[in-house]
Amino acid sequence: MVFAVVAILGHFSKTLILLLIPQAFNFVYSVPQLFHLVPCPRHRLPHFNARTGLLEPSRVQFRKPLRRPIAASLKLLHRLRMLDVQVDMAGQVVSSSNFTLINLWLVWFGPMREDRLTLGLTTAQLAMGALGLFVRHRLALLIFTADNL
Repeated sequence: MVFAVVAILGHFSKTLILLLIPQAFNFVYSVPQLFHLVPCPRHRLPHFNARTGLLEPSRVQFRKPLRRPIAASLKLLHRLRMLDVQVDMAGQVVSSSNFTLINLWLVWFGPMREDRLTLGLTTAQLAMGALGLFVRHRLALLIFTADNL
């Protein structure tokens, strides 16, 4: 809320939107669980594997078969490497990684220590923020005549 108030009062709300792209992506990515299209467990944070000492994507187990369009969507997301989906011998989806940006990072880069996960996510946030600022203050000048900070 502090960022929103400062952005509105400082007249740079469009810039703030660009800086918060990862958070907006996380919300859109989480929508299937937030709106209960697929089950949403209470805890969606990564799972700590005590044997290896690494964080792994947390999983949601499907106790009853999913509706066909939802199961097909999850399988498509698995092929696009946006989810880790487990399928039984009959082809039914039995579990998937939870729909959060943190779990997605672990799907992409594999299990890792907490400090490396934090460093990777922070670096990605900084890179997206820098890209947003570049777009807002350099590429926007190709369309608009002046930059209104």
